[in-house]
Amino acid sequence: MPEILQKKIPYDVSEHKKLPGMLPLAEDGWLIEDEAYVAQLAERDRLLQDIPDKVFADAGASAEAKQEVLDEIVVQLRRRPSYRVEATMVQRPDGVRVPLAGDPLLTAARLVQEDLCLHEKRGGEHVLTAAVMCFPASWTLREKIGRPLSAVHRPVEEYDADVAKRVQRLFDGIRAGRPMWRFNVLEYVRPDLFQPRSETDPRSGDEDYGHGHGAYIRSEHQALVRLPRTCAVLFSIHTYLIKKPAQSSA
Repeated sequence: MPEILQKKIPYDVSEHKKLPGMLPLAEDGWLIEDEAYVAQLAERDRLLQDIPDKVFADAGASAEAKQEVLDEIVVQLRRRPSYRVEATMVQRPDGVRVPLAGDPLLTAARLVQEDLCLHEKRGGEHVLTAAVMCFPASWTLREKIGRPLSAVHRPVEEYDADVAKRVQRLFDGIRAGRPMWRFNVLEYVRPDLFQPRSETDPRSGDEDYGHGHGAYIRSEHQALVRLPRTCAVLFSIHTYLIKKPAQSSA
């Protein structure tokens, strides 16, 4: 499979902040088109066709929230000359025509580079109720779907009880029209966008994870978006993947 790479990551990955580390984002800044659009969308279409049970899951998400994700994305795409939006179809920048039919979250994910994770409030926490996650960075959707935030992040070493409370307050407080974002930085040996890993597999034994010696740098631009009608929160993930710059011998 050919490498699907960007030329650069458009922010300084050396300024990585501790969790939750969120920053304000422009209203439409969570939908990003870059030079990897065509290749990433082709890979997403392939994964959805070949292994749909591994990249799409629904644990009882409300139909209204999933439809609102699609509606919000279509509103933004209407403003972009690279798309052609019609009543029953959207033509992507790569020329692929996507019918506005079927599961709204699946349809939405076929239009943009971002993976889409829908969170809805269930009791005191937001729960991952549905997601299209084609480019996981060392996790699996089947182990996360239907779980609250605290359980979703349980294997993350720095995600302790205090951080869990802060993240939940963040999900509760985010306002419609004012998305927030953060990023992470990882190193990998292989450039595959689909890199799942079970919670039970220790990262120290993961031969694909670079441990500081990977040939590729991977960074996720992660955004939180409040949906104004249903008040659900969309967690979108735009994946950047570049070759690790060669270190000077001087």
